Amino acid sequence: MTEQEPGPPGAATAPHGSAGLTEDVAIPAIPAEDGRALRLADPDAINTTLRTPAQRSRTFAGILVNTALANITTSYLWFALTFWVYLQTRNVIATGVIGGAYMLLIALSSISFGTFVDRYRKLAVMRFAAGFTLAMFVLSGIMFLLTPTAWLLDLAQPWFWVFTLIILAGAVVENMRNIALSTTVTILIEPDRRANANGLVGMVQGLMFIITSVLSGLSVGLLGMGWTIVVALALTALAFAHLLTLRMPEEVRAAASDAHGGFDLRGSLAAVLAISGLFALIVFSTFNNFIGGVYMALMDPYGLEMFPVELWGTYFALGATGFIVGGALIGKFGLGSNPLRTMLIAVIVMGVLGAVFTLREWAWLYIAGIWLYLVLVPFVEAAEQTVIQKVVPLPRQGRVFGFAMAFESAAAPITAFLIAPIAQVWIIPYARSAEGAAQLAPLLGEGTSRGIALVFLIAGIIMIAAALLAFLTPVYRRVSASYVRTGAEAPETADTDSPSGG
Repeated sequence: MTEQEPGPPGAATAPHGSAGLTEDVAIPAIPAEDGRALRLADPDAINTTLRTPAQRSRTFAGILVNTALANITTSYLWFALTFWVYLQTRNVIATGVIGGAYMLLIALSSISFGTFVDRYRKLAVMRFAAGFTLAMFVLSGIMFLLTPTAWLLDLAQPWFWVFTLIILAGAVVENMRNIALSTTVTILIEPDRRANANGLVGMVQGLMFIITSVLSGLSVGLLGMGWTIVVALALTALAFAHLLTLRMPEEVRAAASDAHGGFDLRGSLAAVLAISGLFALIVFSTFNNFIGGVYMALMDPYGLEMFPVELWGTYFALGATGFIVGGALIGKFGLGSNPLRTMLIAVIVMGVLGAVFTLREWAWLYIAGIWLYLVLVPFVEAAEQTVIQKVVPLPRQGRVFGFAMAFESAAAPITAFLIAPIAQVWIIPYARSAEGAAQLAPLLGEGTSRGIALVFLIAGIIMIAAALLAFLTPVYRRVSASYVRTGAEAPETADTDSPSGG
């Protein structure tokens, strides 16, 4: 797992670090001057002259494909777990807890993930994450084989929570690879093509949702949970084996970093605050995760009430093609002169979609709403990634991406944990009562899922209001001006050690 490609003659020999990774000797940093961001004195850590841009792009494509396979596998098992639990229990609290726990674990662990990405070479981080995920999925298979199904599905017993946490732990650690992937864009891709590369990442995420939703629904419906775990194990092992064959010689050694320990919260926060307006950018991109928490808790139950599990997976796959369309649009047209404005417009439209796509219990309206929503997700994600890759020095990007993931991921569990019990105990029973159905019918029509539709409507209105208010704030104007100024001042060739302007 620690094997790396050989560096050129004279490269420093790396001592063994912790966690099965290879950490390089730290190189002192130059103190900050005039309040500007820290410049880390390791200009030779990345050598992009070893290969042509085309060769580096092919390596990035290999890493992207490998990450796609790994993400497909972890999402496949996670989606299958959600489908299986709901179909067996018909309890939205269970699905809300699974989704919320996943995002909460990401929020709690992302700063550690970013710290390790900064301290170690990127392929070593990816290999460690792949190996850990494989081990967790093996453990989940053993537990499923040895534990009676009735015990696993009893929310009052510890077996359900242990089984769920084992699968979620494997899926969460896989996200360390996504942070490392964002830094490989900086290492391997020319600055003027990074927005396009981030668009490709969005397309890969869309492909992941398409394949995952189809396979998970069919797998649970036709094979059962046991064989689903077997398939996940085989695909995870395949991705791990392929990852061992990849090489990235441009990363001669891990870039000198001021990261410390395994959870550098202080360093992560300092790296974010060193860039004027970067924290506000992260706050802006968090808006879509509030409504994302509602989707996480209630989208699958709504779909499973409307369709059989096999068809729901297929229809969700159709909606997920929006990811590919969104990524392709970014690759073709970019993000405009002000990515922050593009981001907030996308969030407003997401709120509109969330408010209207369940106003009637019509299959075409639901699928079309999901499709349009997922078209917009890559714009929000790519806008943030492109700005960070441009203004944050590479030795700090891991912690910045990790901090952003932690901050943004924390929004979804809040809404998921809150809304699932509220919907299960109060809103859904009220909407299904004679009085509630009569009161909601003029606005939301008739159907068994009017309670969930009411939640979606309220969440969408809140999203629209929040994004509109953000447009009016002074900080939005300052951040927009700062991005334009930084883009004009920052030399495009300073990939590894240029300080960021503010």
